[in-house]
Amino acid sequence: MRVGYAKVPSFYAAVERLDDPGLRARPVLVGGNPDKGGKVQSATHEALEAGVEVGMLCERALALCPGAALCPTNMKRYRELSVLLQTSLRQVTEGIEGDGLAGAYFDIAAGSDHDDDEEDERTFARRMVKAVREDLGLGLRVGVAPVKFLARLAAEESDDDGFRFVANDQVAAFLSVLSPERLPGVGVKTRATLASLKIQTVEQLLKLDPREVENHLGAHGRRILGYARGEDEARIRTAAHRKTLSHEVTFEEPVVKRSAIEPRLAELCQTAEAGLRQQQLCASRVAIKLRYGAGKPETRSRKLVRPIVDAAEIYSAAKRLLDRTEVGQRPVTLLGVALAGLAPPAEIEATAQLDLFS
Repeated sequence: MRVGYAKVPSFYAAVERLDDPGLRARPVLVGGNPDKGGKVQSATHEALEAGVEVGMLCERALALCPGAALCPTNMKRYRELSVLLQTSLRQVTEGIEGDGLAGAYFDIAAGSDHDDDEEDERTFARRMVKAVREDLGLGLRVGVAPVKFLARLAAEESDDDGFRFVANDQVAAFLSVLSPERLPGVGVKTRATLASLKIQTVEQLLKLDPREVENHLGAHGRRILGYARGEDEARIRTAAHRKTLSHEVTFEEPVVKRSAIEPRLAELCQTAEAGLRQQQLCASRVAIKLRYGAGKPETRSRKLVRPIVDAAEIYSAAKRLLDRTEVGQRPVTLLGVALAGLAPPAEIEATAQLDLFS
C-alpha cells in the first residue's frame, strides 16, 4: 500500500500572506488579542525559527519575534480556502480523506498509473503542488510512505521541492533520528515520561526493553513502540466528496441577545452555501452548535424533508433549531452551523424514493 499526505504548512498564516502581499516580507503570526491573553494559532517559518510555538501567548511570541505582523484569526476565510484546497486536490486524485482544514490523506495509486518508485511519486506530487499553486497561490508539501502517520511525517520533512518519499526499506532510518514526540499518541504526559528516561530519539526508544516501556506507559507504551517501528493499521477513508461541512465562530466577548446571534448565524449559513456550491453538493441534515460560557458545546440537529443548498433555507432550518436552545437567556461564546448527508444532486435524485401520489 502507498499512502500520500498533502498539507499547506502554517495554513492560517499562509492565507493571511495570500490576501495581503505586503506581509510576504515579514514573519506572520495568527492569533488572539495579546492584551486579552490571546494565543498563537499559526506562524510562518521565520517566526517558528525565532522560537515562536503554536499555542504560546501572542505577547510572548511578539517578544521573541518583534518584527512579526499579528493577524486576527479569520476562520470564515480559512474555511473558504479549505474547501477550495480539497477541490483542487480532488482534481488530481480520486478520493481523499480530509485532515483538518489544511491537510488530506490519499491513495496515490488512485491517481497514478505508475509503479511504486520515488521518481514516479515525485512526478505525481509535482502535479499536486502545481495544481494548488495555480488554483490558490498556496504552497503544498507532499509525503508518500507505506502507512498513514509516516506519510504525514514525510510531508513535514519534505525537501525543497515540497516532497519526501519513504520506501519500505527506509522506514527505520527515517524514524530513528526523529523525536518520539512526533509519533502519534505521544502527548504531554508521555513526553514527560520519556524525558525522565533520557529518551530523545526514536532510535533510543527502540533500544529500551519493551517491558520497561510497558511498566512506565502501560498498554499505551506498546502502541507507541509499534509506531516507533513504523507500524500503523489505520486505513484511508476516501470519499468522492465530503460528507459533512461545518463552520463556526468564537466570540471574544459572550453574547446574550438573540438579536446579536442571528446575524452571525446568517453569515455562517452564507459561508455554508458557498461551500456547497463550490463542491456542487446538497445537504439533507442541518445542525447548530453552541457553547454557553466555558461549558461544553451543545448541538441541535434535524433531518430535512428534502435536500437544500440555498443559504436562506439553511438559515431557516438553523433558526428553528435555535428555538430549541437557551439563546437569549444564557451567554453564548461559540456558534456553529454544520451540514451533513452531503451528496451531488444527481446522486440524490437517483436514490430518492418516488412520491406515492406523484
